[in-house]
Amino acid sequence: GHLAASWNSSLRIILPKACAQGTLHTSRMDKYRRVEKPKDILVKDDSEIRVTAMGSVSAYVSRAATVFKELDKQLVVIKATGNALTKAVTLAEVIKRRFKGLHQITSVGSIEIVDEYEPLEEGLDSVTDTRNVSVIEIKLSKEPLDTADKGYQAPIDESLVTEFDPEQLTKPRGRGRGKGRGRGKGRGKGKGKGKGAAEEEEEEEDEEEEESKPK
Repeated sequence: GHLAASWNSSLRIILPKACAQGTLHTSRMDKYRRVEKPKDILVKDDSEIRVTAMGSVSAYVSRAATVFKELDKQLVVIKATGNALTKAVTLAEVIKRRFKGLHQITSVGSIEIVDEYEPLEEGLDSVTDTRNVSVIEIKLSKEPLDTADKGYQAPIDESLVTEFDPEQLTKPRGRGRGKGRGRGKGRGKGKGKGKGAAEEEEEEEDEEEEESKPK
């Protein structure tokens, strides 16, 4: 309850009011369409990185570098929902190995999402679909965090850290690993390749909606 409430507050998720009672069955989906929610309901802080299942870990790491280096922030907050949770954990581990002395606190919980569907045929009532979605929030801070928090992890040994090179922020994407290189311009080789972090973030809500549609 407390965690869910805090997530609703921090993510500023606005749930539409149910306009009618009803249960949404998959067999009836072809008779309904989902009511689109406003795209400006999520307000993101500069230190926040919202991870999606289709996002690029390298792009997120570059974003973390921007937060720490260019914006001179002491804290990065990684947030993810649904099937992007694993990628969020992976990202946190990568960031801890690129920036020294990061304290970590991980919080896991769930939020309730309500989707509203309107009928495409006359005589049918509007219906709502309620579902619980897993959420994770990982704080990585250069400054000490609450060691008494059950999700606290101390900084890893500095010998395990390979410092992030600031010059990498200005180099082309896909450097160093060879992935996607030598294949021409790489167009059509994979969703999201060649896109900047801002473009990926713009697609997040659409991706999350697609992932969470009732099957």
